[in-house]
Amino acid sequence: MFERDGILLADSPVVTRDEDEPVFGAMVRYRTVGDMSCTGAVESAAATIGEVITEIAATRITERGQTRADDRASEAAMEDRKREGYF
Repeated sequence: MFERDGILLADSPVVTRDEDEPVFGAMVRYRTVGDMSCTGAVESAAATIGEVITEIAATRITERGQTRADDRASEAAMEDRKREGYF
């Protein structure tokens, strides 16, 4: 994993990581199955559905707001992706 703009992203060939973004190991889960270039992870030790539900019920920030990297890129990032044929 590495962090960019407060979002945890997977270090991978499809996400360009800057030299000043160190890689580290972390126990994470994803809110949704999505494109790893625009979906971040949430730090979590939850190992069961029940533990995930308990975690979500206790949080005070929406996971969408915490994990959707496109929302941090620009207000129109998702619309730009649609125009470019992403969907």
